[in-house]
Order: sequence, then C-alpha cells, then structure tokens
Amino acid sequence: MTSWKEDDDCCSWHGVTCDRVTGHVIDLDLSCSWLYGNIPSNSSLFFFPRLQRLNLTFNDFNLSRISPYFGQLISLTHLNLSTSKFIGPIPVEIALLSNLVSLDISSDYYFPIGNNFYGVDVPMSIERHVFERLVQNLTVLKNLDLLFVDMSTIIPNSLMNLTFSLTSLDLSYCNLQGNFPTHILCLPNLQILLLRDNFNLTDNFPKFNWSSPLKSLDVSDMNFSEQLPNSISNLLSLRELSLDNCTLVGSIPTSLGNLTQLSLLSLRNNKFNGQIASFLSNFVQLRLLDLSENYFTGQLPNFFVNITHLHILELSSNQLNGPIPSHVNDLQNLYLVRLNNNYLNGTTPSWLFTQPLLIFLDLSDNRLTGHIHQFQSKSLIYICLKNNRLNGFIPSSIFEQVNLTDLSLSSNNFIRNVELQLFSKLKSLFWLDLSYNSVVVNFAFKASSSFPQLQYLKLSGCNLSKFPSKTVLEVNSSFPQLDYLDLSNCNLSEFPSILRSVNQLARLDLSNNKISSPIPNWMWDIGKDTLSYLNLSRNYLTTIEQLPWKNLRILDLHSNKLQGSFPIPPPSLEILLLSNNKLIGEIPHSICNLSVIQILDLSNNSFGGNIPKCMGNFSSLHVLDLRKNKLNGTIPGSFAKGSPLRTFNFNENKLEGPIPRSLVNCTMLEVLDISNNKVIDTFPYWLQSLPELQVLMLHSNKFYGSVWDCSETKQCFPKLKFFDLSNNKFRGPLPAWYFKNLQAMKDVSDGERKLEYIGETYYQDSIVVTLKGYEIELEKVISIFTTIDFSNNNFHGEIPEVIGKLHALHLLNFSHNNLSGRIPSSFENLTALESLDISFNQLSGGIPNQLIKLSFLSLLNLSYNQLIGPIPRGNQFDTFQNDSYIGNLRLCGPPLSKKCTNDELQSTIPSIFQGEDNDSSWFDWKISLMGYGSGLVLGITIA
Repeated sequence: MTSWKEDDDCCSWHGVTCDRVTGHVIDLDLSCSWLYGNIPSNSSLFFFPRLQRLNLTFNDFNLSRISPYFGQLISLTHLNLSTSKFIGPIPVEIALLSNLVSLDISSDYYFPIGNNFYGVDVPMSIERHVFERLVQNLTVLKNLDLLFVDMSTIIPNSLMNLTFSLTSLDLSYCNLQGNFPTHILCLPNLQILLLRDNFNLTDNFPKFNWSSPLKSLDVSDMNFSEQLPNSISNLLSLRELSLDNCTLVGSIPTSLGNLTQLSLLSLRNNKFNGQIASFLSNFVQLRLLDLSENYFTGQLPNFFVNITHLHILELSSNQLNGPIPSHVNDLQNLYLVRLNNNYLNGTTPSWLFTQPLLIFLDLSDNRLTGHIHQFQSKSLIYICLKNNRLNGFIPSSIFEQVNLTDLSLSSNNFIRNVELQLFSKLKSLFWLDLSYNSVVVNFAFKASSSFPQLQYLKLSGCNLSKFPSKTVLEVNSSFPQLDYLDLSNCNLSEFPSILRSVNQLARLDLSNNKISSPIPNWMWDIGKDTLSYLNLSRNYLTTIEQLPWKNLRILDLHSNKLQGSFPIPPPSLEILLLSNNKLIGEIPHSICNLSVIQILDLSNNSFGGNIPKCMGNFSSLHVLDLRKNKLNGTIPGSFAKGSPLRTFNFNENKLEGPIPRSLVNCTMLEVLDISNNKVIDTFPYWLQSLPELQVLMLHSNKFYGSVWDCSETKQCFPKLKFFDLSNNKFRGPLPAWYFKNLQAMKDVSDGERKLEYIGETYYQDSIVVTLKGYEIELEKVISIFTTIDFSNNNFHGEIPEVIGKLHALHLLNFSHNNLSGRIPSSFENLTALESLDISFNQLSGGIPNQLIKLSFLSLLNLSYNQLIGPIPRGNQFDTFQNDSYIGNLRLCGPPLSKKCTNDELQSTIPSIFQGEDNDSSWFDWKISLMGYGSGLVLGITIA
C-alpha cells in the first residue's frame, strides 16, 4: 500500500477498483500487502456499502478473530480471508452476505490429526448453527473453501442443504465426522470436490447412475473399505482423481480406462491388488500417476508408450517384479520417478538416465543388477539406488549434478577408488551414503576442498584410506555443517582424525571396528555441546575416562573390553548400553540422576553389590536389563502406577527375596525374566492381570507351593507366549485354567502373516530356553515362537486335555515331575509343535498314534515313563532314535530292538481308540497294526 497517496484519486491506487459511473469502490484487493494486526470495528473497511469483491488473503492479522462487521458488506459477491492468520469461530454475520458467489476462509496454518488440530491453540472453526444459517442463506454460492477450518461439530447431513449452484467445494482437513452424504457427489454443477484428510469421515460411492460434471475429486483419507465401483467410469469430465489412503480393496476396474481426460491419478496407500492394468495407456493426458503403497503384483506394463506427458511416476512399495520396460516413446517430461520397495529385477533402462528434467530418482530396495548409466542432464536433486545388486563403477556424471542434495548408493556392489574430494563439487550436497559397497574411499583432499552443506555422511562397511592430516584440517574446516557421521564396520584401528574438522556433530557411529587405542584427548571436545548420539560398540576399548557431552541422549558402548568401575553418565541420557564388557564394582547411586532414562542395559558384566533402590522409581524407564552380573540383595520394587516399563530382566544374578508386588503397576510390561537367582516366593498369580505380558521366565529359583489357577471368569495372561516355571519347587496339579486362557498360544494367523521380534529400536530382548536338556539363548525373541516349560518341579496329576487347544505352541516341556495318566490324544492338535519333552514322569498307556500328524516335531522325549505298546510309525516318528523312548520297559517296535507281541498289540487297542469317533483314525491304526512282524496275522484279521 506504499503507492497510496492521500492527494491522489483513491480509484487509482493499487488494488482498488471503482465503478466507472458512480465512482464507488467495488473491488478491494489487498492480498499479499504485509498487513499486520487486528481489524478494529471502526475500520473504514466496513463502510463500503457497494463493495462487491474483497481479498485480504496472505496477510498477518496476528491470530485475531474475524470481525462480525464483515456482515455489513451486504453487496459482497466475493470474499477471500484465507491464509491470513485468523483464529477462532467464524461469526454468524457472514451468513448475512446472501449475494456471495465465492467464499474462501481457508487457512494453511492448522491441520487435524485424528480428533486434534495442531498449529495453534484455537484454530479457525465454524459452529453448527452458523454453518446451517450459511448454507440456508447463501443460495447463489458457487465456490466455498473452508480448508483447515474445524467443522467437528457439524452434522454431515447439513451439507445436503448446499445450493445446487455450487461448482467448487473444499472441506479438506476440516475434522468432519460421520457419514458423508452421497448426494453431494451428484450435485448437478459441482466440478471440484476436495475432502482430503477427514480421518473420521466415511462414505460410499454411488453404485449406479452416477452422472456428474466433476473435474477434480479428492476424497483421500476417508474410510470406504470397498471396491472401486464401475460407476466411477461415468465421470467422463474428470481430470484429477485422488483416492489416497481410502482402504479401497480389490483390483482397479477396467472401466476406469474410460476416463481418458485424466491428468492426475493418485491411489496411494490402499489395498488394491492384482496386476497394474494396461488400460493406463488410455490416459494420454496423464501428468501424475501414483499407485504406491498397494499390493500390485506382476510385471510393470509398458504404458509409457502413449503417456508421453507424464511428469510424476510413483509405484513404490508394491510387489511388482520383472524388469523395468526398456523402451518408451518420446518421454521427456519426467521430473520424479519412484519405483522403490518392489521386487524389480534386470538392468536399469537407459531412458531413465536421459530425462532432461529429472530431479528425483528412487529405485531403492529392489533387485536391480548391472551398472548404472551416465546421467545426460545436470538437473538431479535426489538420487537413491540403495539396497539393490548394482555393480560396476559409480558414474562420473554424478559429480556434475550441481544441485544434488541427497545421494544414497548403499548396499550394492559398486567398485571404485572414490576420492571424497570429488563430492566437494556438489555444494548443495546434504546427504551422502556410500555404505556397504566394495569402494575404497580416499579421504585425502586439498586444503580448498569443502562440503559446506553436508550434514549426513555414511561410509559404514567401506574401506577407508588416507585420512587428511591435522595441518590440512586446521587450515580449512572441511565439514562445517556435518551433523551425522557413520564410519561403522570400516576396519578402523584408531579414532579417525577427520573428526577434528567437525564442529557441530550430533550423531557419531564408529561401531564394529577394531579400535583398541585409548580415546584421544581431542575427542572430548568433539560435539561437546551438540553430540546427542555416540555409538562405539563392538570395538576393543578398555577404558573410558569421562563422558563430557552434556547433551548426550544415546550412548552405546556394548561389546567392548571396558574395565574398571561404572563411568558416570551425563543426566541427559535416555539410552545407555554397557552390556558385554568387564566392568566391576557396585552400580553407583549417581545413576539415580538419569531422570529421563528410557533404556538401561548393563548386562553381561561383573557388577556386584545391591541394586540402587531408585531403579524402581524411574518414571520414564522402558527397559531395565541387569542380567548376567553378580548382583545380590533384593529386587528393587517401588514402581508407580502408569510406569512405562516394558522389559525387566534380572536373569543370572544372586538376588533373593520375593518379586516386588509393585510390578503390577507396570501395565505395559512385556518381558519379565528373573531366572537363575535365589528368589524365594510363591507363584506371582497377580501378574496375570498384566495385559501386555508376553514373556514370564521364573526358572531356576526357589519358588514353592501350588500354581494358583486362574478364575474361570477372568482373562489371565492373554498375550503370554513364553511361560517358564522350570527348576523350582512348585507342586500340585497343572493349572488347566491358565492353559485355557493363553490366547496368544492359540492363534497362528499372525505368525503366518509376518515375522517380528520382541524389542525396542535400540534394544533387542533375548531369553534362554531349554531344548532337549540344553540351554539355548535366543538373541532375538521371535514374537510367533511360544513355549511352556514346567519341568523339574513336583507337579502331579494328569496332563490337561485343554493343552491341545494351544495350536501355536512350539515347545512343551513337562519333564521331571510326577505326572500320571495317559498322554492326551488332543496333542494331535498342536500342529506347530517342534519339541515335546514329557520324560521322567509316571505316564502310562500307549503313545497315541495321532501324534504322527505333528509334522514339525523335531525333538521328542518320552523316556522314563510307564508307557506300553507299539511305537507309532510314519512322518516325524521315523526320525526319532532309541533315546526318545528308553526307560519305558513295555514299549515295543522300531526303533527299539524289542518286537511287539500279539498280546501287546491287543492291550493297547482300547487306549489307542479311547475318545476317537472318526473312521480315519481307525483306518490309520489298522494299517499300523499290519506292519508289525508277529502281529501281521492279527492285523489282517482285524482288517
């Protein structure tokens, strides 16, 4: 407004338009005018009774509210108050502007996530009664834009009163909730409908007779959970279609190929499957195609033949395989290509490297082979080829990409002696990752070489040579902005002097090297105020004198040879990993200063003495691992309600006393392991209420008494997958109701779908299980693996039949007890079982022939019981040797040398068929009988 002069006619001012006849101001455009502050009620702005157009967009009204005096401008046909930092409710007086043709009160400062808005405390909003008045009075409205206006109180049905004259409606990011009326999709004049990111809004497309002049439709992030109907093919005027994150399923209907005017098609993050349809070649005007994050399979069709105007191609995160098409016709407009996270193979086609406008290329996480071509242009900003099988030399044309910010070539088979100074030509380079290749990186550079913007440098798994001298680094700091440096697994034997050139380092990873020399004095000054992550694990360090980094959040020193006492950590630490060292002495009380600690792993050292009581008071602690030390005394236990503790592992110490009852407050607890101690207590039945507990390891202690059974009316241990009470003094019957409630051991569907491990990002849970008498450490606990081990106790009575319902059980050990009765025939349902040990009991009767159905069973121990009759044959039973059956004097048949007599065969028939009521089991037994030497005649007779 600097051009406005009081002596001039206001109709000549910039942004002011007057009626040529009356001289009245009819159009006021003050957009992008650097206006600041609120608009007072006496502002002259409200005294233009004939004002028809008002545009105040892109100003700063300092989080003030929209004035109700806008309602005085009754002649307005166009009002634009967007993106000007208004907040609060839209006044009802806006509904008085009945002549409005266009209303835009949108903002880009606030965005909803779920039911909450982020950006400011009071976003712009519209109340239900205001909106209803607005749609009732604005009967000639054509354009309505309420982007980022909170409409959470609006009932979607009130949208049905919108005028039929509406041509454009934008209600994106409005926090609408409920069912969106399908009627809106069929308004006779509507050309633009944008409803993106209303996460709690559901809808269904019209299935029949969907006729509409729509040109742009974006209903992304709404919940459909259905197939895309054929009726969408009736929208012949459609230019832009965005259905991202709509939970759409099935294949794309071929009728979609009728929409030949499409220039934008985005179906990202749905559940579409099948092959990518070749009808995409019908979209000759297409400029953006995004089918990423779906379940498309098969080869990539060569639809580029006709789509010559394509600018953006996104097919990442699918299950596509086969080669990338090698021939295209006149495709010269591409500037973004993302084909990452698929199963694409073959070589990279040359046309990808000849695109004159290409700025973004991501082919990562595929199976591409061969070498990469020289880039013909210098336009690239982002190149990511990591996790493939590419080989050959890194093309020299990469060093000519003067605008390049991100380069990732990691985990390939590139070979080359790379001089790091070549990358110094790329003055905009922000991210450089050459890790895990066969390249030799030469660090020797001239004093003039510099990386002014580089913040991320990862060279792990590379061979490094010729670090620059101290003199060169003092002359010119080569990495003034470096924030992340990863030189892990680089065969380093000392701390690299390259660190001297780094002033603002925040993350340093030198793990998996051979560094044995003491930490040099100059290291204490590296990132003294900025370093937040330091990983020196898996080296040969013997001492660490100090930890001077006052803002350090993550410190990983595990698997070194550190000796001496516990190093005093800075109070800012959130993760401290000191496992697998040779530290001694007591854990100091200074550890109580770690008020924000989340993961504390001191396992596999030689710490002794008592555990500081404060370890039960950490309000932020997720993981506490003190296993394999020499700690004594009692287990600290003052955990408060709401504790986030997830892992509590004190295995293999000398701890005594009971389990602290305050652990019941840790409702997030997943892993509890206090095995191999001297704990004296009864069974901690109160743990059964922990909803997330997956691992309960109490073996090799002094627990005693009965295992109190679960009440029939309660949910007990619903997620438990590892249940180990072995090597204690428990007695009484086996707890049948507990077995009945182990829901996580019943369902095998999750295990078939995905493979996951129990553990945190920086910490991996591990436990010890007993397999055929040997203790085996599972360094990673697979979430689908399940075990029950009650061995070496004094349990008596029969084995409950209900165990047969634990279909996901992998390991079952009831050995060395006083169990009696028969082996339950329900064991045949344990189809995932790999190890079964019920040796050293008083079990009687025959071995159920149904057990041959256990096709995964690799370890079987039935020794030292009172079993009788023939040993079943077939499937896995043909692989078990004598030691699976010894000590059962009345068992007969292979692999034992004792042959079965007719009397032994006859005596086992009743027990074998007990509880059986299907013909197939009878037939299986008949065939088994017919194969036993002296029992052949009897077998034929029964047949």
